[in-house]
Parts: sequence; C-alpha cells; structure tokens
Amino acid sequence: MAISTAPHHQHHQWAFMIGLLGNIISVMVYLAPLPTFYRVYKKKSTEGFQSIPYVVALFSAMLWIYYAFLKSDDAFLLITINSIGCIIETIYISIFITYAPKTARVLTAKLLVLMNFGLFSLILLLTLLLAKGSNRVRILGWVCVAFSACVFAAPLSIMRLVIRTKSVEFMPFSLSFFLTLSAILWFSYGFLLKDLYVALPNVLGFIFGVLQMGLYAIYKDGTKVVTEEDNKLPVDHCQHNTTTVDVDVDVIKLSTMGSTGEGMGI
Repeated sequence: MAISTAPHHQHHQWAFMIGLLGNIISVMVYLAPLPTFYRVYKKKSTEGFQSIPYVVALFSAMLWIYYAFLKSDDAFLLITINSIGCIIETIYISIFITYAPKTARVLTAKLLVLMNFGLFSLILLLTLLLAKGSNRVRILGWVCVAFSACVFAAPLSIMRLVIRTKSVEFMPFSLSFFLTLSAILWFSYGFLLKDLYVALPNVLGFIFGVLQMGLYAIYKDGTKVVTEEDNKLPVDHCQHNTTTVDVDVDVIKLSTMGSTGEGMGI
C-alpha cells in the first residue's frame, strides 16, 4: 500500500512546490500595472487608460476561486493566488473609478454589474442547478478554459504593434519572460496533478510568451517608426500601447491563475 501511494505523494509534493513558485511569479505579474496606477494617482487622471483589463482579471479570479471551492482537493494554491488577485484588481478598479472621467466611470460600473455580478451569478446558478458532482466541476472547468483561451487573444494586439512599429518599447522583455515562466510553472502544476483544465490554457500562454520573446530578439535594436498616424495622436498612441501591455498582463495572468489553482483538474 505504501509502495503504491509513494509516487502519488511525491507528485503532489512536487506539484505543491511548483505551485508555490507559480504563486510568487503570478503575484509579480499581478503587480506589473503598479507604475500605471501610480501615474494615475500622481496626475489624478486616467489619461485614456481603460478599465476593461482589470474588470476581466477580477472576473477570471472569481471564476477560479469558485472552481477551487467546487474542486476542494489540492485547491489551496489556487484559492490563495486568486484571492490575492481579487484584492489587487479591486484596488486597481477603485483607483480607476476615483480618477476616471464620468463616462469611463459609468462604463466601468456597467461592466462590473454585467460581468462580475450578472454573468458570474448566471454561471453560478446554472452550474449549481443544472449539474451535479463531477459534472459540475467538469462544466465549470471548460468554462474557465474557454474564457482563458479568449483572453489569450490579447497578446496578438501587442505583437502586431511591435511588428508594425518595429519597436519593443511597449513590450518589455521582463514581462514576456515572467509570463512565459508563469505558464511553464502552471502547466507543470496541472500536468503533475493530472488537471487538464489547469494545464491546457498555459500551453497557449507558453506559445505566446515564446513568440513575444522572439519578437523582442528581432526588434530590440530597432528604432520606432514614426508614422503620420502616430504624429496625429502621440499621447493616445502611447496610452493605448501601455494599456495593451496591461491587458496582456491581466489576461495571461487569468489563465495562469486558472491553471494555478486547481491541482486536480479544473
């Protein structure tokens, strides 16, 4: 009996250590937008930044916490990182609402009501009322995977920007590196625990991370190509790019968290 359970126990030990490292890296990714919000606080203005990445990140963290509670087994690390994520994203959103113009505040409030309350409540009710036991976990797991896959489309915009401008100004190597490392850790965590729902989204995270680092290697010595369009709206252009970077952080982070959590199989 002891012989047969030893490998299983060892896998869980390795998974816990990898998941712990994943928590640390994921917290660093969560904190990546700090310079953006410090600038918002100092200037008392959101300067055209958008709240969508942070609302989406909060929604993702809520989904994975729900999944972790349904799963219960090996879910501690998923609960910890996504609880931290909920706190950080709530702070970001609060700062945004404080300094954003009225139209942006209204839009953010609508997004919170529709997504973080309405859609989350709908998913909660449907999974509780229409599914039972392992089917409930399986359905929610695929919801998390599908959401994470959609969210991974965000890096495409920043990669397109790098190719168009031939500049990596708005795609720092450190960010791409930590996102890739995070994806590797959470994929390994899901693989060791035989959790498809955790491992699967991070395959995309790894692919996009490697592609971003490849683009960085190609264009790191390039100079930004200033187009007529850039000259027209230099401030908005920079703001949009910075926002795009934040979107990548929060989006990839989502699936990272999702992958984090589970231990058994999202």
